[in-house]
Amino acid sequence: MKNKIFALLLIGGVFTACTDNFEKFNTQNGAYTEDKQVMDFAANTMYFPSIQQGIYFNDPAAGGTDWTFQIIQNLNVDMFSGYFHDMASKFFPNNSCYNLNDGWNSSNWTYTYQYTVAALNKSEAINTDFKHYLGINKILKVATLHRLADVYGGLLYSDFTTFVPQKQEDVYKAMFQDLDDAINLIDQALAEGISEDAFAGHDILMQQGNRTLSAWCRWANSLRLRLAIRVSNSNKVLAEAEAKKAFNAKHGLIENNGEGVFVSTEKGYKNPLGTIGLSWWEVYASANMESILTGYNDPRTTKFFTPAVGGTPTDEDGKEMANFIPKFDYKGKIKGIPMGLGDDKNIPAGNNAYKFHARGTMKVEDHCPLMTAAEVWLLRAEAALRGFSSENVKQCYEKGVTLSFNQWGVGAQATDYLASETKPIDYKDVFDPSCNMTAASAITPKWDDTVGNEEKLERIITQKWLAIFPEGCEAWAEQRRTGYPKLFKVLNNASNGAIDTNIMVRRLPYPASLKTDQPELYKQLLDNLGGADTGGTRLWWDAGKNNF
Repeated sequence: MKNKIFALLLIGGVFTACTDNFEKFNTQNGAYTEDKQVMDFAANTMYFPSIQQGIYFNDPAAGGTDWTFQIIQNLNVDMFSGYFHDMASKFFPNNSCYNLNDGWNSSNWTYTYQYTVAALNKSEAINTDFKHYLGINKILKVATLHRLADVYGGLLYSDFTTFVPQKQEDVYKAMFQDLDDAINLIDQALAEGISEDAFAGHDILMQQGNRTLSAWCRWANSLRLRLAIRVSNSNKVLAEAEAKKAFNAKHGLIENNGEGVFVSTEKGYKNPLGTIGLSWWEVYASANMESILTGYNDPRTTKFFTPAVGGTPTDEDGKEMANFIPKFDYKGKIKGIPMGLGDDKNIPAGNNAYKFHARGTMKVEDHCPLMTAAEVWLLRAEAALRGFSSENVKQCYEKGVTLSFNQWGVGAQATDYLASETKPIDYKDVFDPSCNMTAASAITPKWDDTVGNEEKLERIITQKWLAIFPEGCEAWAEQRRTGYPKLFKVLNNASNGAIDTNIMVRRLPYPASLKTDQPELYKQLLDNLGGADTGGTRLWWDAGKNNF
């Protein structure tokens, strides 16, 4: 695989000299220079820090950190998932109103291919004779590119020489094969005498005390289960086969909180939500979060968000804004921001009326979750519900919720929560009653064995949505796949009919630059998509209904 061939053809020439930029970036990131790459397998491992940081992207791309993550994830998938909203009204007329911003929404494609995939390719090329490194590289490839496929659809996955993109279904099948190959390679390396801790010094994803090659296999098995469940509504045969393979795998699945996968901040990486939220004041609770967390009286609420400060917003001169006198006292409450505020809601640009609402608590030193034990147990609950295993659905569900509570330090309250019959509450806007919305769901935390599979699935996915917070990429994928949790509809749809208000946004369009800079690649991507390159086109695994 020749990395010079993998130049920025992928992103339509938006950037230049991909590999050169990567080398500069990697050296700035503390990697070994050539004169140092003669000991300790430095050349073989030099790309791994960048690859691991590039999954939950906060690599130091041009212009510095944090803003890249904001446009890659926080201003699109984090919001569409129902987690967050930005209080900066200058952003409101764009994605929040379904007027999709290409400059933001193409960035995930751009930076993933420019930095992370370039590094994956180089790492693969120099590790063909090192089975454990090659196996880890394949797992990281799946972990990186399944997120991209779940945002856009089909993409370049297997072939980086002739640039022939694959349909999303074929990408998934290739990822399942890569997970097979990865585990086999690591098992061969272990059988040949490689130490379990051979990657520990380069590992920033497994937690302290769990940095073994077997832990990477365990994550690969858990990724397999995630992807199997993802395709269950579109290809049940494939889903069942891959789920059973995950359950029967030698190294098992992630089972406890110490085995969860997080991007560690121990070695210089920082959580971008910490900067965007606490320093920039641009990560707030959504109206959906308010409705569900407050309705459930969820003890994780203050772990996720700081209560609203309350009061009347002021302008730049410190004068109270006459148009935004609160209709009720909201101080101390988890007040979220509804999606779709726009000019018709009297929120002009520069008028940050919602700045005293509930803000995210994430700090730059907080590790970033990629896969938690709670998620895996809730995947197991759905797998059992679908007949892919003989496990007890209720037990898996309650195990997942309990592990999430333990992860967030409120484990003592899990039992009462699981017995609760509380429901999400209506949303009442602080300033404009026309923005009020009736609760979208009436699901409770308490399990009910007497209801049908659809209601059981809603209960499982609603709790999974809470348990995987704040990882909006996975949350949005699951919400689109299942329709759960039920979310509030956008207040102001400015998509000119491209996105149905009731069906909601289904994907992000491919970078607009591909149309002119790489028309043949763009045509193939569009042919594989099978629909218009808009936010209203469903992905392959998004069947529009749950097929049990």
